Amino acid sequence: MKFEGIYTPAITPHREDGSIDRDAFVAHLEYLIASGVQGIINGGSTGEYYAQSMEERREMASLAREVTKGRVHLMIGTVAIRLEDSLTMATHAAQIGADSILVGSPPYAVPTERENALNALAIDRAADLPIMLYNYPGRMGINMGEEFLDRVGRSRNFCAIKESSGDINRVHLLARDYPHVQMSCGMDDQALEFFAWGARSWVCGGSNFLPGEHIALYRACAIEGDFAKGRRIMSAMMPLMRVLEQGGKFIQCIKYGAEIMGQYAGPPRPPLKGLNKDDKKQLEQVVRVLKRTVAEIVAE
Repeated sequence: MKFEGIYTPAITPHREDGSIDRDAFVAHLEYLIASGVQGIINGGSTGEYYAQSMEERREMASLAREVTKGRVHLMIGTVAIRLEDSLTMATHAAQIGADSILVGSPPYAVPTERENALNALAIDRAADLPIMLYNYPGRMGINMGEEFLDRVGRSRNFCAIKESSGDINRVHLLARDYPHVQMSCGMDDQALEFFAWGARSWVCGGSNFLPGEHIALYRACAIEGDFAKGRRIMSAMMPLMRVLEQGGKFIQCIKYGAEIMGQYAGPPRPPLKGLNKDDKKQLEQVVRVLKRTVAEIVAE
């Protein structure tokens, strides 16, 4: 399994009472597919999986499969505190015919690397699907270190890793010492560096509302090998990266960004709250300038 292109961790639209708006979810996936993203991830943190019941998680995965119908790659998130819940999602992903699963470390438990590897291998056995690992120590509390990677590497299903540590040395480690594990950008403000070190895919929340601009950077760097053009596009995108990565309101910004682009997203589920007026105004301005600048670069 080769992971190439833009993989969007899709939002979950909510009504004002917090219930899931399934029609809006379907419309959003159709928007992403029409925009040309190569893959959709259901059940990622951008989709607020942590605020959903297991019944909701299974139902939304099934709905995502019905919508995508093989038109784009569908990856199902399996991250959970309890291994039993991860196994449930892995099994369900296989049953509905998903293309791959996303496997992260269990939050809060802080297992050793050996324990974390055994956890991941159990999820692998439950699904027997291609796997993209998700290394996000900022959320999970632990790093997928060399011992972990060596242990899970015994299974052919561990194909890729979404690297979201923010540590550029991890990019160097993966590129040099684990070339058999495809590296996927999971830190938006380091996308250019990931591509320079050979990444062929980018899991980016911002592609929920700016898919064309994210595709443009991927195409310039990974397809055309034009890093001069890529640097110009990345420079234009950096104000957005700062808003998303440094504002502490990542999901809220992604959902409001979708609404700027005409997609219904609704509020996040508690404990999160929507953006205030000043935050909305800032994001609107950043998006407006970004779209105009990237369009000018692409048109040259």
